[in-house]
Amino acid sequence: MTGDVFSHPWLGGLFGDAHAAAIWSPDRQLAHMLRVEAAYTHALGAVGSLPSEKAARVSTMIMAFAPDIAAINVGTARDGVPVPDLVRQIKAAAGADADAVHKGMTSQDVIDTALALTLQDFNNLINVRLADLSAGLKTLTQKFGAVQIMGRTRMQAALPILFAQRATSWSAPIITHQARLAALRPKVEAVQLGGPVGDRAAIGPQANAIAAEMAAALGLTDTPTAWHSQREAIVDYTNLLSLITGTLGKMGQDIALMTQQGVDEAQISGGGGSSAMPHKQNPVLAELLVTLARFNATQISGMHHALVHEQERSGAAWGLEWMILPQMAMSTARSIIVAHDLCLSLALVTSNEI
Repeated sequence: MTGDVFSHPWLGGLFGDAHAAAIWSPDRQLAHMLRVEAAYTHALGAVGSLPSEKAARVSTMIMAFAPDIAAINVGTARDGVPVPDLVRQIKAAAGADADAVHKGMTSQDVIDTALALTLQDFNNLINVRLADLSAGLKTLTQKFGAVQIMGRTRMQAALPILFAQRATSWSAPIITHQARLAALRPKVEAVQLGGPVGDRAAIGPQANAIAAEMAAALGLTDTPTAWHSQREAIVDYTNLLSLITGTLGKMGQDIALMTQQGVDEAQISGGGGSSAMPHKQNPVLAELLVTLARFNATQISGMHHALVHEQERSGAAWGLEWMILPQMAMSTARSIIVAHDLCLSLALVTSNEI
């Protein structure tokens, strides 16, 4: 099929999310890495490790720098990370000021702090979307909450309930997820600064002050130590992504069953046509929520494997994180939008109201 359903020419119509894709795009990642390098150089000047005028000049140059992407591609194949070739290019552009670039930092400081900036942008997006979804679910419940439907246990008819009860099982967890996201944001939107082996020694005695300056400039959390090999917060964050999609997968599964012929409790307006059976209206969006939930649940195992960093840094575990985290984020962003769309297109079809 394809290595990426999110940007595929036609599967992207189902799975894709333009806003989330822009946040996780290579161009945005590279821009964040340049921001980190510039913030570091500026911080060196702020604490007196570099002349302030030189630091300002070089940091301004870094922010305007246009990297050679083809060379970074080759460099990444050689070095395993894009930063060495990026730094080589910046130093060449800096000329006599090259000593003001990347001095004391390591590649992971740049990439992880850039990740924190990406997560900051992404969290802003899903925070708004979760709020919109909560409002959409509230409106849906107000509209159809008094409609009586059959309560079902183990997929068998049990006793009548109000639709409001089922809708609450969709909406109540969203409030909890919003609270969890708020608590996790300072932990994952955090500066990474450790130097070659994570102890900040190569950065010098001003390392903590430099980290604080960077955090302030980038709008990130300051951290007293590096988290090079301590990925618990990142993995906990992906657990939350899976919880969000799992909640919405439950919503999608319920809606798919409610629209099933023979049950006929609900209808979804728009889409879902069949090429061979024009009488059908498939619950495409509801099914998509189930797919995205199961996808994220499957990725959680990989993220827990990515916790295992040997010694002070792991290339293997780190690379696994790069493969999984963006796809989980894309799945989550799409899931929230789909759930909101379902709130707008779902209608209860029974006229039995209490």
